[in-house]
Amino acid sequence: MTIVPVTSAGLEHPEISWFSALCSDDYNQLGVPDDDLKSSWAHCRDILLEAEQQGFRNILCPSSYQVGQDTLSFVAGCAPLTKTINMLAAVRCGEMQPIMLARTLATLDHMLEGRLTVNIISSDFPGEKADSAYRYQRSREVVSILKQAWTQDEISFDGEIYQFSGVPTGPAKPYQINGGPLLYFGGYSPPALELCGEHCDVYLMWPETKDKLAERMMAVNDASQRYGRTLDYGLRAHVIVRDTESEARQYAEHLVAELDDEYGQLIRDRAHDSVSLGVSHQVRARELADKFGYVERHLWTGIGRARSGCGAAIVGSTDQVMSEIESYMKMGIRAFIFSGYPHIAESRHFGTRILSQIKTSSLPHVYGRVPDGPPSSPLGAGKRV
Repeated sequence: MTIVPVTSAGLEHPEISWFSALCSDDYNQLGVPDDDLKSSWAHCRDILLEAEQQGFRNILCPSSYQVGQDTLSFVAGCAPLTKTINMLAAVRCGEMQPIMLARTLATLDHMLEGRLTVNIISSDFPGEKADSAYRYQRSREVVSILKQAWTQDEISFDGEIYQFSGVPTGPAKPYQINGGPLLYFGGYSPPALELCGEHCDVYLMWPETKDKLAERMMAVNDASQRYGRTLDYGLRAHVIVRDTESEARQYAEHLVAELDDEYGQLIRDRAHDSVSLGVSHQVRARELADKFGYVERHLWTGIGRARSGCGAAIVGSTDQVMSEIESYMKMGIRAFIFSGYPHIAESRHFGTRILSQIKTSSLPHVYGRVPDGPPSSPLGAGKRV
């Protein structure tokens, strides 16, 4: 019995995804810059290609204004290089006029033949310091417009920020059907929960103790119930898996062996979400950890010393990590977005030890979003107008 009702209640096989370090987030040891691991096009592309080869079903392509790749440009560049892996593109709402964003995402979805998923982001823009309520209202309106563009014949919207009337949606029709690309979302404030509860499909959480995750899921479910909806839930976490628990813990210690805490603070502060409510929860978990950084036996918070946002890793042997995944599944978590340092090597560790032993799912297919062939839309099999 899951903690809260979930959309994919009967799903036995999780969606397991990886992470491409578009935002200068790859290291052999945390806090020790390595030019071979900088977020160049070639390196981030190679992370994606390795993840696909290892059998990951999706990959998060993050968005942040620091040295690295523009997310949508990166997804477009990688579309013809990949065949099976979905791409979870982080979209900071408001960066692009919403109808043009709908068209851009629809174009990417056609390029990927239905392999696009979207991570809705509500953070400040570079040089901007906007009120939280405004940012979430902006995101709510953008998402509402996207959904109109993907499901209706025209867009008519009268919001606080955006107003449109009778705009035809033909150019914005995606490859996916029955609602278009799935919307993944993470946020901790009350406006964030309302936005997710009303509009999004998968609520993403950062790693905390299981009791805290359960509280988070219940709060989000309360929001979704107000709109007569259910959600699926996801966990975004780092992972260190080895043949034995001792080896995994030793590698965790190696990761932070050269970390200067002052430099770690600098790394955390340069992220736009460094003062968010979600980040404060990660800090709290780190404060509650034991002297080795473990807040639960297999949840290590040491990564948070040099990373804003997702700041903990599941650490253990193959069997232990698989047991942790099963435990999270029983709670109701259906999607996992993992990462590790360095990303290519750690994707291989996870792929050979975990993915080779379990079955996985693609949530767009589970939701019936991906057609068997090009849809009857203007960019698909429909007639030219």
